[in-house]
Amino acid sequence: MKFMLDMHDKFRPLFEKGGKLEKLWPLFDAHDTFVFTPADVTTRGSHVRDAIDLKRVMITVVLGLLPCTIFGMWNAGHQFNAVNVGAPQGFMADMIKGSLMVLPIIFVSYAAGGVWEVLFCCVRRHEVNEGFLVTGLLFPLTLPPTVPLWQVAVGISFGVVLGKEVFGGTGMNVLNPALTSRAFIYFAYPAQLSGNVWTKLTKGGSVVDGFTGATPLAILADLPKGSTAIEGLTAAGFDFMSMCKGVMAGSIGETCVIACVIGAIVLIMTGIGSWQIMLASTIGLLAGGFLANVIGNDGMSQLPAYYHIALGGFAFGAVFMATDPVSAAATNVGKWIYGFLIGIIVVIVRVANPAYAEGVMLAILFMNVMAPLIDHFVVEAHIKRRSVRG
Repeated sequence: MKFMLDMHDKFRPLFEKGGKLEKLWPLFDAHDTFVFTPADVTTRGSHVRDAIDLKRVMITVVLGLLPCTIFGMWNAGHQFNAVNVGAPQGFMADMIKGSLMVLPIIFVSYAAGGVWEVLFCCVRRHEVNEGFLVTGLLFPLTLPPTVPLWQVAVGISFGVVLGKEVFGGTGMNVLNPALTSRAFIYFAYPAQLSGNVWTKLTKGGSVVDGFTGATPLAILADLPKGSTAIEGLTAAGFDFMSMCKGVMAGSIGETCVIACVIGAIVLIMTGIGSWQIMLASTIGLLAGGFLANVIGNDGMSQLPAYYHIALGGFAFGAVFMATDPVSAAATNVGKWIYGFLIGIIVVIVRVANPAYAEGVMLAILFMNVMAPLIDHFVVEAHIKRRSVRG
């Protein structure tokens, strides 16, 4: 390690001010701070709240995402092997196949988005922040495992450049960059974002039947007239517990509620994720579900409220997307309002909009825009109360 550090420091003058590679200083600095412990120390009294910094925050979020990532790789391989007669079966076979499908998506996301991050940092002479560690992993987990890799590159480029860098970079973005990327490619390429058909084959290669891997939300969106939501899900082999387990077709990291709960525990115990937003989102979702049960009389409006928790990407969105400290509400009261409205809007979109059965992505993005306004009114109300007390 000492030899590596000496070699590293030997090239340092080239990147410092006046060096031939001065414009690439952010890239050198990123390698310096990632591989080695920075040698910078304070020369006067410093103000430190605790030992955590941006790097530790982002690494903790990545650790929280690992259960969803690992399960997503296994599930992708399992879904593929299950519909191809003659394909190898078993946990390891599923993990190998799933890794071959999912890891290239993650790699392209990090590579394409990382190029934009470094480019903007070099132009602005800013440090390369660790915020992209999370964005580069969050975005792939919201995609189906069959998404074309070029769309991954286009989507993450849009989210990083227009969702974050145009606002000033890490800590300045109004919208969650990963969700901005997902929204862009969803509306630009809706066919591919619904996932490709995996055709069931015999050992000889002749086609037996088509396998679409319909998700619970897709089933509810296409309910036959007169049938109830529970009847439609039961006929397709889904119940609340099976949806929580997430062994089904869908986005890579969003199907398993249990994995999302494990991630939530990690974020809450480390103080990284806001438990207020997670809980408020769930309360809002349940309230919206109960209200739909009272007002509606058919289809998804009659789905038991607690079923919405296991449907689609709500758990993943509430834990990892809605709690983004930059784009979410910052005040304590504002977090409750922000989270509650996300849950309500999810149900409204699912029940009232037959063309788009999910709702989580749109709800979080809409509330990202509203978060500064919520905080403004909360602060103004607090100032008024204090002025009355004199």
